[in-house]
Amino acid sequence: MSVLLVPSQRLGLGFLPLVISLTLSAGCRSAGPPSAMGGGPPPGVPAQLASVSTQPLEITSEFVGTLEARQSVPLRPEVNGYIKQIFVQAGDRVPAGKIVVLLSLDKQQAQLDREIAVLNAVRAQRTSAIADLRALEAEKATAEAELALQRAEFDRIAKLVEEGALAQQSLDRVQRDRTKAEADLRAKQEQIAAAQARIAETEATLKQASAQVNLESERLRDSTVTTPFAGVIGDIPVKVGTYVESGDTLMTITQNQVLELRLPIPLEQGPDLRLGLPVRMEDAQGKALGNGTITFISPQVNADAQTILAKASITNESGQLRDGQFVRARVIWDRRPSAIVIPSTAIVAQGSERSVYVAVPGEAEGTLIAKQQPIQIGQIQGDSTEVVQGLTVGTQIVVSGTQKLADGVPLMPLGQP
Repeated sequence: MSVLLVPSQRLGLGFLPLVISLTLSAGCRSAGPPSAMGGGPPPGVPAQLASVSTQPLEITSEFVGTLEARQSVPLRPEVNGYIKQIFVQAGDRVPAGKIVVLLSLDKQQAQLDREIAVLNAVRAQRTSAIADLRALEAEKATAEAELALQRAEFDRIAKLVEEGALAQQSLDRVQRDRTKAEADLRAKQEQIAAAQARIAETEATLKQASAQVNLESERLRDSTVTTPFAGVIGDIPVKVGTYVESGDTLMTITQNQVLELRLPIPLEQGPDLRLGLPVRMEDAQGKALGNGTITFISPQVNADAQTILAKASITNESGQLRDGQFVRARVIWDRRPSAIVIPSTAIVAQGSERSVYVAVPGEAEGTLIAKQQPIQIGQIQGDSTEVVQGLTVGTQIVVSGTQKLADGVPLMPLGQP
C-alpha cells in the first residue's frame, strides 16, 4: 500500500484521524503471513514425529509378594560338648553333607577305644573257642574209629570164645577196651557240646560288643554337625569354646536357589489365574531379578482382604533374593507377538475420547499438517499404550507438543524420537 504524504502546513485537526487510520491499516497489512509478503509457506509448530510400528506386548499386573524358602532348618548337635572348630561363616554357600561344626568329645573317644578293646578280646575268645572245637572234633573222629575197632575186636573174640578157641578172660579184656572206647567217645561229644556252647556265648558277647562299638562310634560321629542339604549359612550365634547341649541351635541353613513367592491376587482377577502363568521379579528400575511360574492357586479366598493366594516357584540364580523378602512381581497374563504400541505422550484425552495427531501432507509441496485421529486404546504399560483401533503401521504421529496443535496446523518436524 502506498501512503500519501500531506504537507504539515496543510493539515488541520480535521485531517488527523484519517492519517492515523491509514497508518494503522498499513501496519496491520505489513504484519500479514510471510506468504503474502515473500511467497513462502508459513512456519510450522515444532513437533517430534514417530512412525507407528508393532512390537511384542506383555499383558501384566504388578503385585507385592513375599519370598519364602522351601527348606530352612536350624543345625543342632546330637550330644553335649565344647565347640572345637567352626568351618563356615555366615553367608557361605555350602553343599549337602558339609561338616560345619566339630565338638570336642574326648570322653567319647576314650570310651570308644575301651569298647573296641573289649570287642577285640571277645573276637580272640571266639577264635580260641573255634580252634578248640576243631581239635575236639578231630579227637572225636579218632575216638569213633577206636570204638569201631574195639567193637569189631569184641565180636571176633566173642565168636572164638563161643567156639572154645579162647578163654572167657580174653572176651572180658576186649569188652573192657570197648567200654573204654565208648566212654572216650561220649567224653569227646560232651566236650564238643561245651565248646559249641562257648562259641555261641562268645558270638552273643561279640554282637553286644560290636553294637556298643557302633553306638560309641555314632556318638563320636555326632561330634560333627553336617548340612542336610545345599544352601546358605545364616547367623552363627556361637563361638569356638562355647559349651552346647543337645538341641541347641548352632546356626541355620537355608536353601534359596529356588524360592517360593506368595502373591495375593485380587478376587476379580481370580478367573484369569491358572497354573503355569509366568511371573517376573523386578527391582525398582524394572530390571529382572528372577523368573518363575505359578505352581499353586489356593481354593480358598482371604475373607478380610478378598484375595486369592497364589504361589510361584522362583529361580534365584543371582542369589540376590532372600527368605522373607518383600518384592515386586509381575504376573504375565498374556503375550502378544505383534501389537501397535505408542508413547502415552502422543495421546490426547478429551473426556472419554482418545486421539492422536497424525502428520499428513499439506497443500504446499513438502509441508506437513496435523490431523486429529480418534483411536481406541488397550493395555497401558509404563510410558507406552497399546492402540487397538485407529492407527496403521507406518503412519507418522506427533509424540510431543500436542497441546499446541489443532487440525490443519502446519508442523515443523524435529526428527525421530
